[in-house]
Amino acid sequence: GDPEAGEMGLAAVPGRQAAFRQGLAAAAQYARAVGCPRIHLVAGRVPLGADRAAVAGEMETTFIENLRYAADLLAQEDMIGLVEPINNRITDPRYFLNTPHQAAAILEKVGRPNLKLQLDLFHCQIMDGNLSRNLETYFPLIGHIQIAQVPGRHEPDSPGELSFPYIFELLESLGYSGYVGCEYAPKGDTLEGLGWLRSYWESRGLQHGRTSKAAE
Repeated sequence: GDPEAGEMGLAAVPGRQAAFRQGLAAAAQYARAVGCPRIHLVAGRVPLGADRAAVAGEMETTFIENLRYAADLLAQEDMIGLVEPINNRITDPRYFLNTPHQAAAILEKVGRPNLKLQLDLFHCQIMDGNLSRNLETYFPLIGHIQIAQVPGRHEPDSPGELSFPYIFELLESLGYSGYVGCEYAPKGDTLEGLGWLRSYWESRGLQHGRTSKAAE
């Protein structure tokens, strides 16, 4: 969409279907070039001045229509489409897709196996909490995980509400084998801020993300 006009994605925005399809085609071309198998289909915002409840039905209908179109196009590329709930309490008050429950209901209505849930635990904690049960409940739908500490949205080992060693172990126990995206703002230097990852690897008997001789 047009960020200068206040747009943030178009997948659920009525009247912008043509622009969504144009953007999707470009995204698929870029993804193909770099070998990226997943594309985030960004829902977009409730139109400025509109009442969320009044436009919710039309936006969901538009979203479902666009997601089906996207799923069919991405299937030809052997790619996965992702939808991400973003909290509307802190991050984006006008964003349409806010909870994993809403996302799961929409994905069920769309009915395409190559559409998955991009679950950002920062947004999920703010909107609903109950992370363990939500991860277990929605695990079959999850195509990508993102993390950040709550409420500061900094490194996982910064002060906050979430215990990431526990969460990582839970993901392993559930059988998650995908990437975990570090969707946070470093408190300082980026590389220095990755010290939490080195510490986590060492706590698991790993070195630089690879199995150590001792662990083997």
